[in-house]
Amino acid sequence: MTPRDVEVVVTDDDESAAKRVAELLADFAQTGSEIGLTGGSTPARAYEVAAELEPDWSRSSVWWGDERCVPPEDERSNFGLAQRTLFAKLDVQPGRVHRIRGEDEPAAAASTYDQELRGTTLDLLLLGLGPDGHVASLFPNAPALDEAERLAVHTESKLAPFVERVTLTPPALRSARRIVFLVTGAQKAEAVAAVLAGPPDPAVPGSLIRAESGETLAILDQKAASRLRD
Repeated sequence: MTPRDVEVVVTDDDESAAKRVAELLADFAQTGSEIGLTGGSTPARAYEVAAELEPDWSRSSVWWGDERCVPPEDERSNFGLAQRTLFAKLDVQPGRVHRIRGEDEPAAAASTYDQELRGTTLDLLLLGLGPDGHVASLFPNAPALDEAERLAVHTESKLAPFVERVTLTPPALRSARRIVFLVTGAQKAEAVAAVLAGPPDPAVPGSLIRAESGETLAILDQKAASRLRD
């Protein structure tokens, strides 16, 4: 199966995949970039290593591709994950942190983030991938996949944790200069094949996300990439 419009890097295991992403994060942090973060256990390790590689993020701005509608101290918060695994380990904090206010009313939080994003192009956007092929909080066949004007919207979760979400829309995601999918584990292999090598399909939201004017990169461990070699 041949990936479609994506450069693929396959590493030995989840640790080496996290380190490859950490190197990218550190490089972009050094150059004053607009960086979009994601949630999940594998990115958490990448954040820890990135803080070791580049402990001064003062030149960079940090955003999020999506957020669970919970307070920042909630263990389900994507901001909270970055706070624990990245920001708390830095010597110098990012120059600007653009947090999605998960504690606010979801539609209002989405509207606020939409306005905050206007005029900004993300230099690096890190994305995970769900076993159902969802990306950010864009779930299979969700109405938000058809959004053409707004940059952030309120959406409902179709997988645990079942809390409301705020997510960037496809136009916002595709506008990033470099999109990086980080995916590990055999349980994601089928989704990886569908997203990277299959046709664009709203039933597999990740298949709709490619950088329109930049590069799309997938960093996978061998287990996640196994179906690409079938």
